[in-house]
Amino acid sequence: MSFADMDANSVMEDRERAILVGIDYRDNASEYSLESSLDELARLTDTAGADVVATTSQRLDSPNPRTFIGSGKAEEIASMCRSLSADVVIFDDELTPSQQSNLEKVLPKDVKVIDRTALILDIFALHATTKEGRLQVRLAQNQYLLPRLRGMWAHLASNRMGGGVGSRFGEGESQLEVDRRMVRKRITSIRRELEQVAQMRTIQRAARYDSGIFKVAEAGYTNAGKSSLLNRLTNAEVLSYDKLFATLDSTTRKLVLPEGREVTITDTVGFIQKLPTTLVEAFNSTLDEIRGADLIMHVVDASSSERDLQMNAVGDTLEQIGAQDIPRLVVFNKIDLVDEEDRAILASRYPRAILVSAETGEGIDGLMDALARAVAAQEELMDVLVPYSKGSVVSLVHERCTVLAESYEENGTRLTLRAPRDLIALLGQYSVQ
Repeated sequence: MSFADMDANSVMEDRERAILVGIDYRDNASEYSLESSLDELARLTDTAGADVVATTSQRLDSPNPRTFIGSGKAEEIASMCRSLSADVVIFDDELTPSQQSNLEKVLPKDVKVIDRTALILDIFALHATTKEGRLQVRLAQNQYLLPRLRGMWAHLASNRMGGGVGSRFGEGESQLEVDRRMVRKRITSIRRELEQVAQMRTIQRAARYDSGIFKVAEAGYTNAGKSSLLNRLTNAEVLSYDKLFATLDSTTRKLVLPEGREVTITDTVGFIQKLPTTLVEAFNSTLDEIRGADLIMHVVDASSSERDLQMNAVGDTLEQIGAQDIPRLVVFNKIDLVDEEDRAILASRYPRAILVSAETGEGIDGLMDALARAVAAQEELMDVLVPYSKGSVVSLVHERCTVLAESYEENGTRLTLRAPRDLIALLGQYSVQ
């Protein structure tokens, strides 16, 4: 167990005081260490607006089915709450409804008990800005809330009135059923709204797909700098902060490559270890932007001591959403924070990766060239002669293809080009053998 107290004077009055709790599993099959997971939980806590005043853990084979941690440990944390004036205790894994209810009975009444999933949902609620983003968060919140309603009404069940008139009206269980119906209705209503919003997004996405424009989707661990990189590449003004989950809503911008070819690049929600499955489901339409991409640009924080684990977490999530077979370009961002020795290690271990800094602009030209090569790899080299009467075809070529050479001959415009797959059949009829 580690125990770290903070000076009360250093804590802002409007920020809550949090104690973090984790389990050090004896037979830990996960590649994530307890220290790594709790460090990330501390960053999530800071993003949510609370200060960590203590961190504690217990070594167990598996969680205690009643209180997640042992009963003695729960009493110890209750004592810590009183001595440190803690407002909230945050557990690093998802609590069952009964575990949360039992812990609330042990800890001081004015101390909230939440888990990692609830903390992430709280952060998502803070940062969702679009209608779709807010609906997605509300869906995940209600899905999380539904099985926990019984614990919330336990106090009514234990304080029922005695027998007689009025004793059978408004009991906890009755109210529980009413609330369950309300939450289920809410989930159904939100899903219906999300379907309508998703239909509009699908129409917009279909228009981009039908246009044949090459689609790049940014994916990466939260706070890897995806939004900053999008801003640097496209001169966009997408919100970017040094916080976990600073942006949730996907943003698509047009990018012009060195040879004049236009592509779209989409910034998507960041990933994280132990990403709750309810969030993956709720953000399904946003994640469609990744599933429908021609290329995934995997952005990695080069300066992070956990970068290998973060890369694995992103790979696991991409597999979870069915995007594991889409071509991938690894981009190490924040290279300005990495020393020469570490740069050499990255270049050696990932020879095909691109090293950039969205902050300084270093490596951006190399990234643009790599994107151009990735586009070219999915195109077919063609030599065509388009009659002068087919000027619209020449315009289409300039808009959608990479033109390598162009000349004007007696019978038409001669073009050497790289064509996307959906134009090969059309241009094939003008092919020069």
